[in-house]
Amino acid sequence: MDDLNALYGRMAEAIVSGDAEAAAALARRALAEKLDLPAAIERGFIAGIRRVGELWENGEYFLPELITSAACMKEAMAVLKPALEASAVAGLSRGRIVVGTIEGDIHDIGKNLVASMLAAYGFDVVDLGADVKPDRFIDAAVEARADLIGLSALLTTTMLGQRRVIERLRERGLRDRFKVMVGGAPVSRAWAAEIGADGYGENALAAVALAGELVARGRRPS
Repeated sequence: MDDLNALYGRMAEAIVSGDAEAAAALARRALAEKLDLPAAIERGFIAGIRRVGELWENGEYFLPELITSAACMKEAMAVLKPALEASAVAGLSRGRIVVGTIEGDIHDIGKNLVASMLAAYGFDVVDLGADVKPDRFIDAAVEARADLIGLSALLTTTMLGQRRVIERLRERGLRDRFKVMVGGAPVSRAWAAEIGADGYGENALAAVALAGELVARGRRPS
């Protein structure tokens, strides 16, 4: 048991230190030794990404470290994903979310970070990229049977596109079906409330926490 705990510790440390090669190697070891994959993910890799979040919140880690650790988590999960799917452990998914930057806005660094962190925390992410039309978000969410839609806007001139997605959901009779979260530099909690979004993520880690809360809360009433 001590050896197993030590292995979990090395998995976590690989994420915290941003060592993608070690993270992938440890994931392969988990497969080779036929470890309990949910336990390895939760007690190893996710424990590491949680620690990264604490360091971020304490001001000890900054954007480069956050991006690097999220990328390491993706490397580890890419190794484990085929085995998870084959064993039906893919049910570990915390939910499915469609994300993108709204139409007219080509900025995607923040959106990419949020998508990476969501994937690192166990969400299935459908990333539509940047400059995404309102109906494209909705069509993708329907096709993917998503739980959530995440809308990023980095310009004050494109923020209105977030409102338009919610309006189109209502016009298409689909507002009850998806929870909508918004974010981006000019976006605020007050704006989210004004346009009828289900929540606002101030940063990548806040977006992950919000996504978890929204999935746990269940579908909102219209």
